[in-house]
Amino acid sequence: MSIRLQAGDTAPDFTLDDADGKPVSLADHRGRKVIVYFYPAAGTPGCTKEACDFRDNLTDLDGAGIDVLGISPDSPEKLAKFRDAEGLTFPLLADPDKAVLEAWGAYGEKKLYGKTVTGVIRSTFLVGEDGTIEDAKYNVKATGHVDKLRRDWKI
Repeated sequence: MSIRLQAGDTAPDFTLDDADGKPVSLADHRGRKVIVYFYPAAGTPGCTKEACDFRDNLTDLDGAGIDVLGISPDSPEKLAKFRDAEGLTFPLLADPDKAVLEAWGAYGEKKLYGKTVTGVIRSTFLVGEDGTIEDAKYNVKATGHVDKLRRDWKI
C-alpha cells in the first residue's frame, strides 16, 4: 500500500517539467494556496473533463488566492498537445518516472472495473501558503470534481 498524505503533513516538494519543458517547483508557489491534482493520462475522457473543469473555474480559484498544478506521467510533448487542444491555462507537469506521484501517494494499487491494478490514483490536494497540506482527497471522481472542492473548501 502506498503512503497516504493527510492534513497537517508537509507537502513533498518537487520540480517537474511543464508542457514546454520548463521546470516548475511547488516552492515557486509559496505564499499562495495551491491545488495539486494527479490524473492518469492527458487526453482521456475523464482527465479531459477534470482539466476543463479546473480551466473553467480558474478565475474564481485565482481570485481566492489558489493556483492549480496538474501532474500526470505523460511526457511534456503529450501535455503540450493536451493543453493546446483544450485551451488549458494552468501548468501541466510531467512525472514520467512517477517519483512525485509515489511521494504523494497518488500511484499504487487501485480498483478498476472490479479488478485490482497498479496505476495513477486520481487525487487532489490543497496545499497551504506555507507548504502544509490542508486537505487530501484520494480516488476522486473526474466529473463535478471542482464543484465539490468549492463546496468542501468554501471557495
